[in-house]
Amino acid sequence: MHNTSLAVVRKQGTALRDEVGATTAEYATVTGCGVGFAAVLFKFLTSSAGQELLRFIFSAIKALLPF
Repeated sequence: MHNTSLAVVRKQGTALRDEVGATTAEYATVTGCGVGFAAVLFKFLTSSAGQELLRFIFSAIKALLPF
């Protein structure tokens, strides 16, 4: 993967706004959100309600199987 930078050029001037590092911040934000979601999901699935939901899902799947 290669690093690309984005620049915005004003119509009547040559001023540039460099956005180098923006993708790094975006990756960090998405990674943080993913870790937060994984923590909430883990906490739910290890709770009694989550365990009951998993039992229900797997029993429904077993009922669909012909063997």
